[in-house]
Amino acid sequence: MTTVIAVDLGGTNLRAALVGPDATLLAHDAVPTPTTGPSGEVITAAIAARVEALLALPQGREAAAIGVASAGPLDPGRGWVVGSPNITFPVVEIVEPLRERFGLPVALINDARAGVLGERWAGAARGSDNVVYVTLSTGIGGGAVVNGRLLLGMNGNAGEIGHIPVDTSYNLICGCGFAGHWEAYASAKNIPGFFAAWRKAADVQHVAFDPSSTRGIFTAARAEDPVALAFMEALGEMNGRGISSVIVAYNPEVIVFDGPLARYYGDIVIREMEPFIDRYLALPRLVVSDLAGQAPLLGAAAYALEVR
Repeated sequence: MTTVIAVDLGGTNLRAALVGPDATLLAHDAVPTPTTGPSGEVITAAIAARVEALLALPQGREAAAIGVASAGPLDPGRGWVVGSPNITFPVVEIVEPLRERFGLPVALINDARAGVLGERWAGAARGSDNVVYVTLSTGIGGGAVVNGRLLLGMNGNAGEIGHIPVDTSYNLICGCGFAGHWEAYASAKNIPGFFAAWRKAADVQHVAFDPSSTRGIFTAARAEDPVALAFMEALGEMNGRGISSVIVAYNPEVIVFDGPLARYYGDIVIREMEPFIDRYLALPRLVVSDLAGQAPLLGAAAYALEVR
């Protein structure tokens, strides 16, 4: 039985799994992504430790490849993660160190591009040839399949939808250094900052929940706190602008939302954004992933098998 080692390198967590040919996770491990140390080699070492543990398992000995899904941007030619706004180190070398250590083919793909492959293989996009995957996590990422083909772009970074401009009023600075990007307003990391800017502009004096916590803001909205609900409308407008751009760019039949923000609060996110989505093109199905965060791992496995 062919198995694949899949790794999902995010800004917050580093996950690894042994994936079977039927899209099952035969073993799984997760640790916080290293954020301290002299260089990105600390992340490479953490990945290697996870891979080594999985290869030592009985089913791991049949592994045919290693697939790594990572927050971008990527340099596919070198097999590096470079300048990611959500990873501490400017460079993380992936492909060559793992290939040399384990003697297996290693494939590197952006985590959101992997996510769309995972959803087509085993998730909400099965049977769909025109799909966009949107991850609402530490950042915002996207992956698109158009007419059955994964879009990668010139150097593997097509789909960086978190950097779509959505605003020129608040001009919040994104982690990449530019102003007005979708990720600066609607990622789990940056929602409290947007709330603070919105609160100041709206002259909201009293807040009955923790405004420094994305969870606190959404929990209050679910409890129908009026301030939280008013902010959800502002957030919905930013999300609607981002998704409107996604729709006209890719013309998908389904958009799958994933990431912790979508998995916990996807009903609120979709409800609040829908009124602000342009109807120039037909509205696709908007669904929350049912893969419990496993789509990037599954997609990394599928991609590794495809390109080995």
